[in-house]
Amino acid sequence: MPDEKLEGLDQLVGLIGARLNAHRLIVALAGPPGAGKSTIASILQQRCVDELGAPTEIVPMDGFHLDDSVLRPRNLLARKGAANTFDVGGLVALLRRIRADTEDEIAGPVFDRALELSRAGALIITRRTRILIVEGNYLLLDSGPWAALRRLFDVSVRIRTPRELLRRRLVDRWTSFKLPSEEIARKVEANDLPNGAMVDTSSIAPDLWLEWVVQDR
Repeated sequence: MPDEKLEGLDQLVGLIGARLNAHRLIVALAGPPGAGKSTIASILQQRCVDELGAPTEIVPMDGFHLDDSVLRPRNLLARKGAANTFDVGGLVALLRRIRADTEDEIAGPVFDRALELSRAGALIITRRTRILIVEGNYLLLDSGPWAALRRLFDVSVRIRTPRELLRRRLVDRWTSFKLPSEEIARKVEANDLPNGAMVDTSSIAPDLWLEWVVQDR
């Protein structure tokens, strides 16, 4: 199997360090489904703590999924994960509270993929947190309600991933949930990959790119 190498992470840590000051710093980490956002966010969080000495938390965009009970009557359940299946206003409000930095604790939601629902109050951000890594597909979209987010970010990052690598990761993801092969194919080809194409074509240029490079052994 080819090796996968992520390029640009050292430069990102340097950029965050250069922009870190007395105020909270909010980093947008955007990319298509299967780009490795959660994994990269966790690695970046640890590096910000170890190398910059800054308490860091991850804010997942997926916590703002609309519930199935909302999507079903709107005929959007099959498109869960598309840009119009999120509470964008809720995410904007949370980031504004984080940026204001006037509360001892701020609670936020986290999406539980095993349960397929968001758990309110599963994330707690305290006053000591100085870096927030917001990770999600649509953070840098240049249209609709998503466009209101960009002014809230101090650093913007996008992940560039080869399409075949995305497809393989997405198939592996849904296979781990023991879904039938037909449902996996539908989720990947009719929802995940089209959502990723929208991210690639409709997002603003970031401050910095992270790029997955696939190398044959």
